[in-house]
Amino acid sequence: MIDLYTWATPNGRKISIMLEELGLEYNIHEINIGKNEQHDPTFLKISPNNKIPVIVDNHGPEGKSFSLFETGAILIYLAEKTNSELLPSNPSDRAITIQWLMFQIGGVGPMFGQAHIFLFNPKDDVPLVAERFHKETKRLYSVMNQRLEQSRFLAGNDYTIADIATYPWVQRNKRHNVELEYYPNVKQWYDNLSKRPEVKKGMAVPFYNE
Repeated sequence: MIDLYTWATPNGRKISIMLEELGLEYNIHEINIGKNEQHDPTFLKISPNNKIPVIVDNHGPEGKSFSLFETGAILIYLAEKTNSELLPSNPSDRAITIQWLMFQIGGVGPMFGQAHIFLFNPKDDVPLVAERFHKETKRLYSVMNQRLEQSRFLAGNDYTIADIATYPWVQRNKRHNVELEYYPNVKQWYDNLSKRPEVKKGMAVPFYNE
């Protein structure tokens, strides 16, 4: 059994989608970041960077309880734990999958997150900053659009952890002032993933009326 400490954010939902895709049983522990529950001393014991999500695998390596934070690390760990082809075993395919996973972690997540802050009900009106993050966000959508013109999924013709990591961020495209119709390959990819039962279930964890 895996304990998932999470909230209704793109990062949190990466892991609930992954757990659903793998068919692993898990308990949900809501960490309401709107109430600063991520700073609770108990939570900090398993997440020293005070961020969600975190997993605790009660049957981790060597049969011991094992906690892990950072979504990229969690996705890789879960794929390896289950020998899932969501992280391919072929060395070149594996490297390409990790490449696109890092693209999400180093680019899509940070930039889309900043676009969200400065474009979606911003607390402060900072036009130059908003323009900068909006421009970079659209550039990243263009990179994905070009990639998805060449292949069905981000890492190639198979669905992988790179797609799982990226999907919840694209789901918030309206908050980035981005219309997917301008990126038809991204839209087709997004629409196809949206039909997956496991994606639907993972995106509903935890339930929160946004």
